Amino acid sequence: MATSDQLLSTQFPRPTLLDINGIQLEVFEAGQQNAGNPIVLCHGWPEHAFSWRHQVPMLVEAGYHVIVPNQRGYGNSSKPAEVTDYDIEHLTADLVGLLDHFGYEDAVFVGHDWGAMVVWSLALLHPTRVSHVINLSLPYQERGEVPWIEFMEQVFGADNYFVHFNRQPGVADAVFDHHTRQFLRNLFRKNVPPREPDPGMPLINLAKAKAPLGDPIMSDDELDVFVSAFESTGFTSAIRWYQNLDRDWHQLADADPIIQQSSLMIYGNRDMIPPSERLQEFVPNVDVVHLDCGHWIQQEMPEATNEAILSWLKRNHQKASRPRPVVKGSISI
Repeated sequence: MATSDQLLSTQFPRPTLLDINGIQLEVFEAGQQNAGNPIVLCHGWPEHAFSWRHQVPMLVEAGYHVIVPNQRGYGNSSKPAEVTDYDIEHLTADLVGLLDHFGYEDAVFVGHDWGAMVVWSLALLHPTRVSHVINLSLPYQERGEVPWIEFMEQVFGADNYFVHFNRQPGVADAVFDHHTRQFLRNLFRKNVPPREPDPGMPLINLAKAKAPLGDPIMSDDELDVFVSAFESTGFTSAIRWYQNLDRDWHQLADADPIIQQSSLMIYGNRDMIPPSERLQEFVPNVDVVHLDCGHWIQQEMPEATNEAILSWLKRNHQKASRPRPVVKGSISI
């Protein structure tokens, strides 16, 4: 587990355990002096709240109360046993509960990768709780006529990692758990040269690869925070998010599919996830920024990411959140 000493050595905020939505969330909070102007940063997979370490000081200086949870299944946050405890209704309810705890009616929400999926869905399921949306890497995912995993299996085949996580549960988890440091070292890279993929499931191959490709996106001390966390928790609870994608597809069936909030979408031009050709149909009030980087946008190009976020917020965000009754109950760790 990432220890407090490891995090403090990187100037990241001290964590607190909060009772939220029937579980506990590990939350890193900064800029309490800016109460009334909240912004919530939501990490992706397989990440940690620490992935936002470059953005927190900038947002505090810009006048925001910055709230960065390790979402359920990650870090010191709760890891429920049931697969269905990680569906999109639970994940978005956690964020609503986080707002309630701090007494906020709404907030700016920022998501990367899987965190972006949760933020898009939060804006659909709980639109009054989201004032503005900023998402990185993963554009809005259109809900088609076929559930997502079924669709991916048809298009990408059984070795696609989304499909593999669902059709062969536990197999990838065991490999990642056995090669935790090697997997994360090999994964968090940039400038990876193009090459033909090897047969089999790409992420399992990556976890077993002895030598990394490209360049690291973080120092060894920073990588230690991620490695320590996943060596403690394993990967199964985080993979549960993927195992609910078809369930999520059903849960979003009755939601208005249009994102009404002003939004910013930040793409990495070298990301494996392509830009959406129909983004403006579903997110009509969206601005788009492209950065010359890969998937780990805010860690690969922190200064450019910060500039994109801050300049957009200055143009688009002017109101503080209305207060709600504060729900007490937290345990410092």
